[in-house]
Amino acid sequence: MFLFGEHAVVYGKPGIAMAIKPRVFVTVRKTKHPQRAKSPYIDGCFESMGVMGSVYINSQIPSSSGLGSSAAVTIATLSAINDEFSLHKTREDIANMAFEIEKKVQKGRASPTDTTVSMYGGIVLISGGSRRRLPPQNLHLVIGDSLVSHSTAKMVELVGEQKKKHPDIVDPILNAIEGVSMSAIHHLNNPKELGRYMDMNHALLEALGVGHPQLSKIVLVARSEGAFGAKITGAGGGGCMVALCPKHLKQRIANAIEACDARAIVTGIDIEGARKEKNV
Repeated sequence: MFLFGEHAVVYGKPGIAMAIKPRVFVTVRKTKHPQRAKSPYIDGCFESMGVMGSVYINSQIPSSSGLGSSAAVTIATLSAINDEFSLHKTREDIANMAFEIEKKVQKGRASPTDTTVSMYGGIVLISGGSRRRLPPQNLHLVIGDSLVSHSTAKMVELVGEQKKKHPDIVDPILNAIEGVSMSAIHHLNNPKELGRYMDMNHALLEALGVGHPQLSKIVLVARSEGAFGAKITGAGGGGCMVALCPKHLKQRIANAIEACDARAIVTGIDIEGARKEKNV
């Protein structure tokens, strides 16, 4: 899930993303008669690994919501294939393969952000081609799912078109998002300050044209109920927002979001990333 820098990362700017607690569970089995998955991401996983098998998925992450569900499914599927077929790929190999699969499915517009955090967990700074883990923080988060479906590829395309048409407007906005991300790095342990940067980032995303009335509504509700800050997370145009909350107000903010006909997920940072589960 993005904390800062969505859309700007597509143009080589830095972004800050984190792994959150909800998980995707994937089981892969060798089988003589595998059925094709209905997902280009899963088909891509088997193709990349050069094997065939059956796959069972149980996801706690809503799809098409801006929470990186496709990256989580891709990383978990590649990891499960790696285990089941004893292919001995490293975590780095899997993260790179997952990025290539996302890039292919999303027609070249993917960023390595989601696949990196799904693999390694924690908070990660993505800058150009490099990925750096930032010190983990105990942030209290409430995610609001607007329940409005959206397409990441379409929203990325929309920003690309705006950038071509109005470079004098869009380029400074992308530079400002970069400025917010780079400033925020120094305040990860100060929720009040971090919240202010989230509010700024949200305003810049709305200026790019990736807002949505339902997202605006739940962002404002979260702030009015005492969140330190709240913003769109992911591509926008629907999907999710995230609020950084004082611990004692998490549930109140979640309830207020649900009262707006949205779904609330009270969560925090997952520092483990992809892992093999026992007894699943």
